[in-house]
Amino acid sequence: MASASGEYDRKAEAEIQKMIHDRRVKIQEKTTEKQAEGFIDELKQEITQLEKRSSELKQLSHSEDHLHLLQNITSIKTPPPTKDWTKVNVHQSSCVGTVRTAVAQLEKTLSEEMKKLCDVELRMIQQYEVDVTLDPDTAQPYLILSEDGKQVSHGNVQKKLPDNTERFSYSPNVLGKQSFSSGRFYFEVQVGGKTRWDLGVARESINRKGQIYLSPNNGYWTIVLRNGNEYQAAAGRSVILPVREKVQKVGVFVDYEEGLVSFHEVETRVHLYSFTGCSFTERLYPYFSPDMNQNGTNSAPLIISPVNHSNEGQGL
Repeated sequence: MASASGEYDRKAEAEIQKMIHDRRVKIQEKTTEKQAEGFIDELKQEITQLEKRSSELKQLSHSEDHLHLLQNITSIKTPPPTKDWTKVNVHQSSCVGTVRTAVAQLEKTLSEEMKKLCDVELRMIQQYEVDVTLDPDTAQPYLILSEDGKQVSHGNVQKKLPDNTERFSYSPNVLGKQSFSSGRFYFEVQVGGKTRWDLGVARESINRKGQIYLSPNNGYWTIVLRNGNEYQAAAGRSVILPVREKVQKVGVFVDYEEGLVSFHEVETRVHLYSFTGCSFTERLYPYFSPDMNQNGTNSAPLIISPVNHSNEGQGL
């Protein structure tokens, strides 16, 4: 009897443990399904917002009423905020396989809509293209400027140049000849083949002697590349930019009255970063730094390039 009773107890305990396990699995599956369904709802909302914004931008881009275009471009100048879905995980479970597939498909749709939106936005701001050339009177003595003022690289020989007040004395920087104190302007710079560079705009009263510290408080609105693949916004503290592909060409757009400086990857039609809510009170100059050539590994120049309007309609 004792043996039979013990066997019965073990079976009963095993059944109880199985019931507990099955219950836990069902609870986990239910929780996972609810979590995944929540992600799907978020993705659908983001896609709806992006489709609405994309439609608005398309209508504006085809508008012949330039006053209407100018009045509305600043209200939809940047994409609506979206979650970084690459960091979202849904627990593996046989019952949520279809949910995971749905999340993946919606994420793909979201990415495609974001690209369409950025493409239309970029084509709109490219209308404000200005002809920028480099100012040799501001170039640090190690910098090499092309004759047409469109390219700058760092050399190994320090040139004997007058140390005028406009010239950078230590950091390998140079400004554009053109300055702006109102309105909107846009220019593009090829940055491919480099491991380090700085790019953006600077106010007229910046410090040009000694070590330069990039930040809006010091009069610089810039993004930078470090170590070949680390893209950052110099926003007082470094903001890491989630760039997936190596940047080849950067578009810089400024809306003086709106207090906006935005950066775009031209080739892939990706919005990189925007400084917003800026208060500009001085003239702004395009700012460039090819950084040091690092024994030839960073010898490629920064190249100011004309806008290729033949890309209109790309991705749409």
